[in-house]
Amino acid sequence: MTLTKRYVLRLFISIKYITANVVDRNSGRIVATSSTAEHDIKQSLECARSCNAKAAAVVGEVLARRLKVEGLNEGEGRGIHVNVTKEVEKKGFKSQTKIWAVVNALKYNGVKLVLDDEDDDGNSS
Repeated sequence: MTLTKRYVLRLFISIKYITANVVDRNSGRIVATSSTAEHDIKQSLECARSCNAKAAAVVGEVLARRLKVEGLNEGEGRGIHVNVTKEVEKKGFKSQTKIWAVVNALKYNGVKLVLDDEDDDGNSS
């Protein structure tokens, strides 16, 4: 069974770290990831105890580059799906700027994103 929304962006935001993964829902594996916990990214940031929207944008830029290397910046033609509303509900309103920073950084770096704000699981099709 092939899923219509094959590649999905998943975000993990804590007080100290921001991690963005693109998951292939057919196989369940992470195809690209980027995090402020990585040594190279951590060294380039100025966030001590808490990461901000600037750090989230860096995570998005690095993820976009890694997707281009993998050849998945187009998400195999259909794009990479993200449900911003659902992510904000899960992470809380305070994380909204970080979520949008990652999403905008991906868009500005040439990744084809599909914003799914109504139905994330494809139940209406």
